[in-house]
Amino acid sequence: MSTRNEVPAFFVYGEPSRALDVGFLHVETVMERKGLHFGRVAPHKHPLMGQITYWFQGGGRYQIEDRTWNFSAPAISFVPSNVVHGFDVGEQSDAIVVSISDDLLRAMAPQVDLALDAPVLLTGKAGAPGWARIGALLGMVMEEYRGEAAAGERVLAGLIGVVLSMMARLGGNVGFEAASPSLALGLELRRAIDRHYREDWPVGRYVEALATTPHLLDKAARTVFGQTVKGMVLERRLLEAKRLLRFTIRPVEDIGWEIGFEDPAYFSRFFRKRTGLSPTEWRRRNSEAAGPG
Repeated sequence: MSTRNEVPAFFVYGEPSRALDVGFLHVETVMERKGLHFGRVAPHKHPLMGQITYWFQGGGRYQIEDRTWNFSAPAISFVPSNVVHGFDVGEQSDAIVVSISDDLLRAMAPQVDLALDAPVLLTGKAGAPGWARIGALLGMVMEEYRGEAAAGERVLAGLIGVVLSMMARLGGNVGFEAASPSLALGLELRRAIDRHYREDWPVGRYVEALATTPHLLDKAARTVFGQTVKGMVLERRLLEAKRLLRFTIRPVEDIGWEIGFEDPAYFSRFFRKRTGLSPTEWRRRNSEAAGPG
């Protein structure tokens, strides 16, 4: 049961958190939701997606976890899922916000130079070459998102990847440390799960690999991600299954084996329990639109 002391979790600001489609992307400006926040966005988090926020005019005060900065445009942040953030800005301020599902960020990670599991906030000078390029790229992202081009999703993913790499060139994640031990451990756990979810590690193996205790690891998983360690592993396996079903033509049995299920029937039961559909049915419903790979 939620309590009044919990940090709110949203889909996009003001909308309840919900499951995301594989390859989900959303682009809008901050002031398109002005009627909800009037420039003052209380600390919140997004459980299933990271966000790029590019301030192209105005300024104010930005918060990530327990740290705050005064900023003026141009400024850009990247905040991974489940990291608390908020801001207080003037009436003339505005920003482009790009929301990217965790599964798509994981697919993009090998091709970008920015570490995608830690937050970053960068500020610069208007007209500086690097910032002019970032502004132009995000302007293209907005135009592409609002257009009707058939290849829009792939083009968007490519443009966003370049923005993230440009952020690394401008300063990257240097100097940001997790605000709490639970957050730091939670992010380490997610990295470990990304590396080992196919191997069906028991929880104790993650405890050992991260040099912690079962209590502290469970606390970090529940505090940061709202799940048990086992739940996080199963969710990661499900995300990978969806990506392979949607973006490849590999047989269902082969996909199940790829994510750690040796028994095809067990994989089908696992998938149906969490989606309401068999892997084959889910693929049929979700394979019509090509997405970023």
